[in-house]
Amino acid sequence: MVKTLNKKLSGLPEARHERILTEADRLYAEYLTLQELRKAMKLTQEQLAEMLKIRQATIAQTEKRSDLMLSTLRSYVEAMGGKLSLTAEFPDRGPVSLVGFGDLSD
Repeated sequence: MVKTLNKKLSGLPEARHERILTEADRLYAEYLTLQELRKAMKLTQEQLAEMLKIRQATIAQTEKRSDLMLSTLRSYVEAMGGKLSLTAEFPDRGPVSLVGFGDLSD
């Protein structure tokens, strides 16, 4: 018999169930799409388009793309008040921060 995730969670002790939900929320907050990020910042596509001085349709297209130029992504994030960082991770060393990519001032 198949057991759904909700059924499995409901069978756990309350404290464990809460810990799992808290961790799921934390992980979800770390991995957002551009659309989810914009919504989390309480911005509409129209508002963000106005801030970037582009059309709303361009925002809609950007949010659907899986391949963006870093300069486009940087301007999107900076328009919402954030700062874009690029980090490379390797199995045999700690994370390395990369600089000079997509910088609009270059």
